[in-house]
Amino acid sequence: MNKSYIEFRKERDFSSILSDTFGFIRNEFKPFIKTIFNIAGPAIIIFMTTLAAYNYVSGDMFNFSTFGQPDYSSSNIILVAVTAICYLIAAIVAYIFSVSAALFYIKDYVEHKGVVDPIAVKNNVHQSFWSFFGLSFLKGITIIIATMLCVLPVLYAMVPMAIVFSIYVFQPKMSTSDAFSQSFKLVNIDFWTAFGAFIVFGIIYYILGMVFSVPTVIYTLISTGIFSGEVDPVQIGAFSQDPILIFLNVLNTFFQFLLNLILVVAGAMIYFHLHEKTHYTGTYDRINEIGNTEN
Repeated sequence: MNKSYIEFRKERDFSSILSDTFGFIRNEFKPFIKTIFNIAGPAIIIFMTTLAAYNYVSGDMFNFSTFGQPDYSSSNIILVAVTAICYLIAAIVAYIFSVSAALFYIKDYVEHKGVVDPIAVKNNVHQSFWSFFGLSFLKGITIIIATMLCVLPVLYAMVPMAIVFSIYVFQPKMSTSDAFSQSFKLVNIDFWTAFGAFIVFGIIYYILGMVFSVPTVIYTLISTGIFSGEVDPVQIGAFSQDPILIFLNVLNTFFQFLLNLILVVAGAMIYFHLHEKTHYTGTYDRINEIGNTEN
């Protein structure tokens, strides 16, 4: 059975953005995920490995055995710092590879009407790594500054920052700085539709993330004796290095990492909505295709 093609380049209302985002993920799930893992898989594995190492090493940093007071294990501080740095670098690289792979997949999907070349996607991802790194840095700084200012600035800033990667990918003539500045201009075209869509997607992301974290929470409550009311500080210190807990934490992080792809696809869908509302590129192309068919 042939998959239905999801047209990205058109204006959408609020409900269409939601339905078409999940429609694309449903239709393209297998090739979409396969392409992302073929490109970002090694980086994701390193990310998960460094996360497990950091959880294990940081769990041994404190010793609660002396009168219930934490005693710093200075011999492990350097090791904790090293693993934390490795974990941070691996997280950034995995994030860049996965987001860029998802967006370049969508770009190839749009340009070839549903037919995607994984090799072309991979080449584009590798060529644009440092540009995505720069945009990630600008995005992070913007969110941090907006958060420091107050709630309202961060609520506004999260919308342009959610489509900044899409602008860079789908408008290849733009530099990273141009894409960054263009994101603030573009969201003003239909801010409330974009804002409302991202709020809903954020709620969905949060709820699904909570669902995936339930096994970790239950295991923690049972193993630390919180259910029984008998909490041993020494046991808690040792529990932080429990292999099962570390595995569950890594698995939970992995699922949340995958859930982030929903936000990436939603960002692309909203970008095209905002772009079409101004330039009508997709509309003109479809009119030309009808004319060519009639001829």
